[in-house]
Amino acid sequence: MKYLKRNQNRGAGLSDNDPMTGVANLFDLGLVFIVGLLLALFGTYHLEELFQEDSRVTITKQSAGGAMEIIIKNGKKIEAMKVTENKAKGRGERLGTAYRLQDGSMVYVPESEDGKQRTEDR
Repeated sequence: MKYLKRNQNRGAGLSDNDPMTGVANLFDLGLVFIVGLLLALFGTYHLEELFQEDSRVTITKQSAGGAMEIIIKNGKKIEAMKVTENKAKGRGERLGTAYRLQDGSMVYVPESEDGKQRTEDR
């Protein structure tokens, strides 16, 4: 009889009726789900370049309040700049003119040395 009792005691003393045995499996399943969700989000927004060391990524972000922020990742360096509505002050020179086409694309036409538009770039 004592041999039968020894076979019934399996493992670390936990019985099959313990309700906490399934909680560890649910936790592991939750971790796998979270990692899969993160990978799907990175793939959807094409953010795989953030993990590459030699890549250059520029992200423009606008909050619900209208504040804009530009995030630039160049190699391992990440820089965030907030865009303000303050007008620039000081001296400078005109570099050229930017035009928005009907399809929504932008074209930049630089000025020549004498300050006139280049006709061959139009």
